[in-house]
Amino acid sequence: MPDRPYAALRAVVRGRVQGVGFRDYARTRARSLGLTGYVRNLADGRSVEVVAEGPRHDLERLADYLHKGPTGAHVTAVETDWRTPTGTHTDFRTTY
Repeated sequence: MPDRPYAALRAVVRGRVQGVGFRDYARTRARSLGLTGYVRNLADGRSVEVVAEGPRHDLERLADYLHKGPTGAHVTAVETDWRTPTGTHTDFRTTY
């Protein structure tokens, strides 16, 4: 049993977040925190979706990173939705 509460986070990041390395940035940060899940561009051309599972504290740190983004990104909003983890992810990936 984990020593910290596990949770799941779905975040939609809006702004200039496509074509600026945002998915790589999110994947790198999530992996450094030991989280599982995925990041992908959304079809609207100006949003990125992040789904992650792991300790709540680490997910909160990831959410903080998402508000900043990499150099070249301009984040205008981050919508977060906390969920119950499913355990279906084995690593953190970029999906398309």
